[in-house]
Amino acid sequence: MHRTIFDSPIFAPALRWISRKILKLKGWELDFEASKGVDKCVIIGAPHTSNWDLPYALMLGFSQELPIYWMGKIQIFRPPFRGLMMWLGGIPIDRSGAHNVVGQAANQFRSAEQLYMVIAPEGTRSKVEQWKTGFYHIAHQAGVPVLPAYLDLKNRKAGIYCCYHTSGDAEKDIQEIQSLYGDLLLRHKHNQLGD
Repeated sequence: MHRTIFDSPIFAPALRWISRKILKLKGWELDFEASKGVDKCVIIGAPHTSNWDLPYALMLGFSQELPIYWMGKIQIFRPPFRGLMMWLGGIPIDRSGAHNVVGQAANQFRSAEQLYMVIAPEGTRSKVEQWKTGFYHIAHQAGVPVLPAYLDLKNRKAGIYCCYHTSGDAEKDIQEIQSLYGDLLLRHKHNQLGD
């Protein structure tokens, strides 16, 4: 994988300290115990309702010493922002054709010693009826767990529910993962962008 801000010997320690201070001062409750001892995983972030999701995800990554990579639509990687987005851990995804994103991502896991890949299962900030399943197939094909992460901006709570190992039954597993979020997804549905 390409080098990111998390690899910077200058910025990383400073941003780790700043992130922890901001979250503490703002009274955030964090629970990332489920990520301890996990070196490779797909972290799913839900609900995805705001442009603030990425800055908070980066801040949480720094605060927990999780050097995250995240997938984003290729449009946000256009010049002049491509270099910055890549440095922030971005991986551009082209949804316009069959590019075997699942296979490419799974191969990244096989060749990495440590990889935390963040994917928004909704795939967009717009209202969706069901999650996209790419995150699931990436994790299952790579043989890595899914860490269902939550970000509740209103109540200032964030964390990871559990370390979930896929069974191969995508429908059953995704329903179980969604059930972990309880009413959080419903409470935030009105914040999602309309059609």
